[in-house]
Amino acid sequence: MSGVEPVPTGEPTGEPTGEPTGGGRPGAGLRVLVVTVVHHPGDARIAHREMGALLDAGFEVTYLAPFSGFDVPARPGVTVVDVRRSYGRRRLGALLDARRRIRALAPEHDLVLLHDPELLLVAGAAGRTPVVWDVHEDVPATVEIRTWIPTWLRVPLAGFLRFLLGRAERRHHLLLAEHGYRRLFRGDHPVVPNSTSVPATVPGPDAEGPARVVYLGSLTRDRGADEIVALARELRERGRDDVRVEVVGTAHGTVGAALQAEHDAGTLTWHGFVPNDRALPLVQGAVAGLALLHDEANHRVSLPTKNMEYLAHGVPVVATPLPEVEAFLAASGGGVVVPFGEAPTDAVLALADDREHARALAERGHAHVAAHHNWDHDRTVLVEHLARWARAGR
Repeated sequence: MSGVEPVPTGEPTGEPTGEPTGGGRPGAGLRVLVVTVVHHPGDARIAHREMGALLDAGFEVTYLAPFSGFDVPARPGVTVVDVRRSYGRRRLGALLDARRRIRALAPEHDLVLLHDPELLLVAGAAGRTPVVWDVHEDVPATVEIRTWIPTWLRVPLAGFLRFLLGRAERRHHLLLAEHGYRRLFRGDHPVVPNSTSVPATVPGPDAEGPARVVYLGSLTRDRGADEIVALARELRERGRDDVRVEVVGTAHGTVGAALQAEHDAGTLTWHGFVPNDRALPLVQGAVAGLALLHDEANHRVSLPTKNMEYLAHGVPVVATPLPEVEAFLAASGGGVVVPFGEAPTDAVLALADDREHARALAERGHAHVAAHHNWDHDRTVLVEHLARWARAGR
């Protein structure tokens, strides 16, 4: 795949919203160029929530993403442009490719929406087209968990990234994925949380049959991949073949080999990457959803979307005591907290052996997420700001 590839308009990229598709939509007549060189083209925030909201609002969307780098097909409903993938230390070629394509495509669009901090280095290629950076993480803090960055480089690189954030604030519009990211900037910028669409009804955990424990999301050591493997092994050692571990997501670094070995041994089931709209149905009916992030600076101000997604689909959460997560579970009553760095075997078995208790947690959590963490509410903030910035740029 190369160059610009128009894709016939089919089902919109995103989750059904029930919003009108007629005239008077806020994005009608506006074109947005969405760019990532790092994320999977099917990333839930980019391709499902945000692009789905933009299409429903009437925007025309061009999606510049590493389709061939992840070996995935184009998405319907948008114009796609393939770009080289950026990963590990292999980043310069992708940045140069992105700069060339942004320079060519930006004049045809009213707004450029960037999703990777390194793209700030080539944002000038957009020329006079306004640029928006969607801030997904505490960028300087991520340096500590990137194993491919040499130790000697981490302190100066974190300092450079703080400079880059300040420059981006002066030159571009910003959207923040977490309220906690406000401390990274001097000004006040709109927050578009990583909330989730919430089904009207919640099925809750399956009442009969084997108990399923699920994980949905990227798989790295700092996100608890080792603890998930240890959980699967401990369940087998205790003779609990009636409790199955299912893992959905892309593995990074060396954890893929460990997951594949356990999958081949039948200890767990690893589905690999599954698009968000097909992954969430796999979650339903489970007795527990795992969110075992480590105590890292980048995680301390975040509420990972998986916590909300589990409860939205009737699955109790088993999570580590990060501040935002612990507060979320206390407010929602939708799960249990387990220690950092340990396999949560006892907590999982308690839910598997008491399905009624698991169902009660799920029902309380579902009601809380529907009221306070619902993408059907938060999407309006995204659409309103992008439409206003695009029209002002004209």
